[in-house]
Amino acid sequence: MLKIGPYSFQSRLLLGTGKYPNYDIQKEAVDVSEAEILTFAVRRMNIFEPKQPNFLEKLDVKKYTLLPNTAGASTAEEAVRIAKLAKASGLCDMIKVEVIGDFTTLLPDPFETYKACEQLLEEGFIVLPYISDDVLLAKRLQQLGVHAVMPGASPIGSGQGIVNPLNLSLIIEQAEVPVIVDAGIGSPADAATAMELGADGVLLNTAVSSAKDPVKMAKAMKLAIDAGRLGFEAGRIPKKRYATASSPMEGLSTV
Repeated sequence: MLKIGPYSFQSRLLLGTGKYPNYDIQKEAVDVSEAEILTFAVRRMNIFEPKQPNFLEKLDVKKYTLLPNTAGASTAEEAVRIAKLAKASGLCDMIKVEVIGDFTTLLPDPFETYKACEQLLEEGFIVLPYISDDVLLAKRLQQLGVHAVMPGASPIGSGQGIVNPLNLSLIIEQAEVPVIVDAGIGSPADAATAMELGADGVLLNTAVSSAKDPVKMAKAMKLAIDAGRLGFEAGRIPKKRYATASSPMEGLSTV
């Protein structure tokens, strides 16, 4: 069970809703993923223009918890303004705080992210900040009171997978709130690895929406996350330098 603030979820896959070939494929991918949390950029939605098409039209939104994000913000003030816009529209009181500091790498600005989280917590939001794999920033944000931390595996949309498993494992090790690996996941193997490290969930978008078959990839990601979590809970065997026979040598026939 994944618990974020007052909410509980069976699925540990958080799915983005952008860049699908069309709304029908998007809906089918969401269905097979069995995700319960859907994230989207507030700035890319016509939430106050009913005549404009948007992904909510194809989905039974009562089945999902919506996680608006502040993509496009480059300052804390912008992020707070976008979050308030989402809350005013009645979408959800959860917000993914995304404050980009560099628009070439799309890496988050740690200082502006912290400031935005501080303000949004004071406003009563359930706050989930997107950060780089910065162990100390993750710790400081938890001390501030955020409800989850979302370190990137690698740059947004890069598909590079987990480039720094050590830092991710250190963030997970000292976490007091859920750790959701966000950004850079490219394959089911990446998602499974994140879960085997002990992550509480994985948020992804491009890996599914830009796959050759988004629907099959959505299902693959669901299965990979489930398998990775089970593997983590089961506890893998330690790695050894030399071979170890799987059958005992004692009692073998000498004939």
